[in-house]
Amino acid sequence: MSNQLIGRLMLPLVLVVALSACSGSSPAVQNVVARLSQTADEPITGGTVNYGYPSAFQGIFEPAFFEGEDDSNVLEFTTEAMFTVNDDLTTAPNIASWQESDNHTVFTFTIKPGVRWHNGDELTVEDWKFALETIASPDYTGSRYYSVEMIKGAEAYHQGLAKEITGIKVMDPYTLRITMNAARVNVIDNLWAYPMNKRYFEGVAVKDMMNSDQVRKQPIGIGPFMVTSIVPGQRVEMTRFDDYYKGKALLDGVTYQTIDSKDITAQLEAGSIDIVTVPRDAYPAARQLDNVEIQVTPGLTYEYIGFKFGHWDEASNQVVMDNPKFRDKRLRKAMYYALDRQGIIDEYSYGLGTLIETPVPSSSWAKIEDGEIDTYPYLPEKAMQLLDEAGYLDRDGDGLREDPGSKKFIIHYDAMSGSKTAEARTAAILQNWRDVGLDVRLNGGSLKELNTFYEAVESDDPSVELFNGVWGLASDPDPSGLWRATDSWNYPRWTSKLSEELIRDGVSLRAYDKDFRTEVYYEWQKLINDEVPMIFFSERSNITAVNKRVQGVTMNAISNIRDPQNWWIKDNQ
Repeated sequence: MSNQLIGRLMLPLVLVVALSACSGSSPAVQNVVARLSQTADEPITGGTVNYGYPSAFQGIFEPAFFEGEDDSNVLEFTTEAMFTVNDDLTTAPNIASWQESDNHTVFTFTIKPGVRWHNGDELTVEDWKFALETIASPDYTGSRYYSVEMIKGAEAYHQGLAKEITGIKVMDPYTLRITMNAARVNVIDNLWAYPMNKRYFEGVAVKDMMNSDQVRKQPIGIGPFMVTSIVPGQRVEMTRFDDYYKGKALLDGVTYQTIDSKDITAQLEAGSIDIVTVPRDAYPAARQLDNVEIQVTPGLTYEYIGFKFGHWDEASNQVVMDNPKFRDKRLRKAMYYALDRQGIIDEYSYGLGTLIETPVPSSSWAKIEDGEIDTYPYLPEKAMQLLDEAGYLDRDGDGLREDPGSKKFIIHYDAMSGSKTAEARTAAILQNWRDVGLDVRLNGGSLKELNTFYEAVESDDPSVELFNGVWGLASDPDPSGLWRATDSWNYPRWTSKLSEELIRDGVSLRAYDKDFRTEVYYEWQKLINDEVPMIFFSERSNITAVNKRVQGVTMNAISNIRDPQNWWIKDNQ
């Protein structure tokens, strides 16, 4: 799915907001597309593919509102963006093409005529305008305001001070002119590109949309497959949409179903699921199966351990840093050095992961060289030295450190259940910290189910102090959406004046000079690397299993669901 749809990923694994390479991406990225099944046979029509997912889905089937990979997988089949992201992670025209003014503030978009919604309505730019207005509404309950905030007049509309967004003008049913409030180098990468059927949502207030039948029970899109049945949290049945603008899909349909992660290998072997993202603990067994092909591709996701610095203030819609527990940077760095990240990856993740020190993927042109930053290797002695310097000392001789005020110092840690190694892995992490004298305990005494975990993290439950999450990234290195004070997805609730300035500079008019933009993101990464608002654990690899009967499946760093209208079943009866 394109950059706008990536959010926090919903496996205890594996959102949104990814980093990408524009031009000049590495050969590894350019060659990341993998065709899993190559055959000289002619494609044949018919049959249904079963796509498995090892967790219950939330069931928010509208791009403007969904939160995680669990729902975005369905949207990959049913909807489509105005733009597309190429294999080299550059953004290109899809349904819409555009012209940009000389001053980089006015964009005139033209969409293809004849694109149909699943209910038969023709797509017009009114539907795109409606989606932009929905996200900019004061009553919008989702997390994607960052993707419309660059539009002139969007802020006044968002604050309820205007009845329309002045920067949006419909020229005709297929032409939309959008004026931005300033030149911004990554407008096309970040502008919301998913339309909403205006007529279909007629009468539904924005505040009620997320839980409406149009989103939860009878969603429609413009993609090659349409939803025909939903069993909440468990199963979505989709059938071919014959009026899809690129032509009929080869398959009759796709069934999306949740499965127990412990049963993945058995179900792959039995053929009851055809394609699934394989959790790391299922990888050794899955790769032994004769009837499936396993593809490991570079990912745009990273695992992290976040510190909670404060909370999200609903009234001001911004981060408030009011938790002093992790104020001392030496404590944060000590916890970084205390972790044997590589050992944990090797022991509990089958070596599938690469150490990282910043939230910019290794495939991005904006990634700073490790030689220019600290790499935080496993150095428990250095961790203990930093803790001593910061005043975290074992004053009573019990092997655990008290805080600088001589009070008992306990840190509560949250992580997700779901994988076979989750408990043992968490125990190893906690032991690493205990080895340097830090009393870090599992919050509530047990791992949390995925949705329960994210609900606690997102709502800033006071008991959440330290949490182990995963982010999926999108196609531009702009940290907006995750790292600013006004980003609700800024889960650590950390911000700084310099970080805000660098993020602004990275999309400014001067950033049209790529050398300048690169230097800005290098400086931002140096700041993040030194401040340690979170511990960057590793960059994840994508592991996908596909039954050999399914042909035409391709994937890249963004998604393993690409052009599903071209999938077909070999020897289908």
